[in-house]
Amino acid sequence: MGRNPIRAKLVLDAEVRSKLESIAKSRTEGQARIERAKVLLGYHAGERVTALAQTFQTNRPKIERILNRALEMGALASLEDRPGRGRKPEITAEARAWLMAVACTKPVDLGYPEELWATRTLALHARKHGPEAGHPCLAMLGRGTVSKLLTGAELRPHKIEYYLERRDPEFDTKMAQILMVYREVQVLQEKLQSGDKAETDEGRLMAVLSLSLDPGAGMPAPGDEKPGIQAIGKVAPDLPPVPGKHPSNGRDCEYKRHGTLSLLAGLDLLTGMVHACIEERHRSLEFTKLLEKIHQAYSAGTRILIVLDNHSAHISKETQAYLKTRPNRFEFVFTPKHGSWLNLVEVFFAKMTKTILRGIRVASKAELKARIMHYLQDLNADPVVFRWRYKIEEESVS
Repeated sequence: MGRNPIRAKLVLDAEVRSKLESIAKSRTEGQARIERAKVLLGYHAGERVTALAQTFQTNRPKIERILNRALEMGALASLEDRPGRGRKPEITAEARAWLMAVACTKPVDLGYPEELWATRTLALHARKHGPEAGHPCLAMLGRGTVSKLLTGAELRPHKIEYYLERRDPEFDTKMAQILMVYREVQVLQEKLQSGDKAETDEGRLMAVLSLSLDPGAGMPAPGDEKPGIQAIGKVAPDLPPVPGKHPSNGRDCEYKRHGTLSLLAGLDLLTGMVHACIEERHRSLEFTKLLEKIHQAYSAGTRILIVLDNHSAHISKETQAYLKTRPNRFEFVFTPKHGSWLNLVEVFFAKMTKTILRGIRVASKAELKARIMHYLQDLNADPVVFRWRYKIEEESVS
């Protein structure tokens, strides 16, 4: 005659029982969790401890520990291992700190030819020099453990993330000047929207342009920083998409180079109009040609304020000589060094790169020039006003 059970019944509601059944049938859960879930479901169904031990080919104390934990902690919580189980870590905190310090040092500084650490090289270095530094636990260190330690410390000494150091001591001052120009543009735009003229407080008409020499987007890889726009030609006809077979355009990977062109463009921040010249080169001669084109586009009494970068053509003797022939006509505001991103025309150039220049193929530079000018004419027929948003409000408040 069997013994009467003295252990409390395990009560499982429908949700908990459903989760236990899912774990018991899982093929991805850990073996220990699956076994414990099956034990709890069996006990809940009325099976005795001895029967459960025979079913799982184990002993009664193990089954009793599983049941006692479930009654104490709850069925789902009891599936997890207790804290502190498993093999204790052999690598001391001091050894780990030493290894992280080594990872933060370039291998070349420690006598290796490599510039960056690989986990294999770092593990070899730790096995060789760790015991000498007082960390014998590193004598058998493997690359897999090194990878885990680096991940835990959020270190990636095998990678490089590029940054640009500020090299202009007046960066903040120049940036503030640019942002104040954009703030003034907002005020003038509000006047235009209300039906007034774009006039300064002195009552003088004003035009504000954002200007640069070229979009810095070469072909065939849009976004490359190159001095001009490459005229790339095809060596074989493109293949159109075919539904169900070829969803994309097909193109021969070889191409012909026909040379480069430079786009010199000024973007009117009040109207969205683009004033542009497409030239073979981008020297002072071409720059002053664009300035003359801009001069002819506005009435004589208009003050023309131009935001531009630090290209040598913008401050050359030839440019200064031209400006003297147009006194009180132009005013230049320069972006900081390595701060061309503050120039709104770069947004326009980025748009060009993603539209007209994206994947473009031409038979000659003349065709490239014609297609770009066609694109600019379409834009000027329905101009888009570009607005600066980043940090302008806080700058205007300060």
